[in-house]
Amino acid sequence: MSLLTSLIKASTQFQSALEKRPAAAADQPAGKAGDAVAVDQPSSPTDDRFTRTAPQNPDLAALKSRQLSVTDYKQTVGQDLAFVRETLRHKLAEYGMHPATAINVTKGDNGNVQVEGKVPEAKRGQIEQDLNNNKGFQDAFSRLSVNEPTLHFVDNALKLNRAYGVNNSLLDTLVSDNQQFNGLQDLVHRYDTVRKTVSSEQLEAAGVRKNYAFNFNTRA
Repeated sequence: MSLLTSLIKASTQFQSALEKRPAAAADQPAGKAGDAVAVDQPSSPTDDRFTRTAPQNPDLAALKSRQLSVTDYKQTVGQDLAFVRETLRHKLAEYGMHPATAINVTKGDNGNVQVEGKVPEAKRGQIEQDLNNNKGFQDAFSRLSVNEPTLHFVDNALKLNRAYGVNNSLLDTLVSDNQQFNGLQDLVHRYDTVRKTVSSEQLEAAGVRKNYAFNFNTRA
């Protein structure tokens, strides 16, 4: 239950930060943001808002989170993203459709790839069958379905921390004290456990999608 509590709490703090922090920053004169923090918030900008530790103590959980190799994660995920995009682009061209045709790719309950979009039914079925027969595509899409949501969560959490000094307690829970166990697959395993153990309604409340969908030529 601790992970679920962290998930809901993190969502609440994120929304509060997005709604309040930018407005507060806009009211400060340029170049004075650092002074304002020093006067109004004597604590470190990395202090965890969810803890009750003394303000002068550094937030060790936030520090270990900022040591994550996000650039390496992006390179790993980027290879699969490029392969999936290129495969779909070629399929549209193969069946004589406009390269900007919007389609969504998901996995059904049976594990097969499903294609949706403004595509003639006959061609949609052919593309779907081709993708299910393409082992390279299947493998890349399977990796994306777990790797990309994790990377998206980690990247956004760290960006919010750097921009507004707001920590995500769920991310802190997922990160190991030993950086050797903070590879992408380590985080994927821990994050996926959370997504599988809570209900769809709770995930939606926290801004997390339970089922992965790849959007090609569409806005996610």
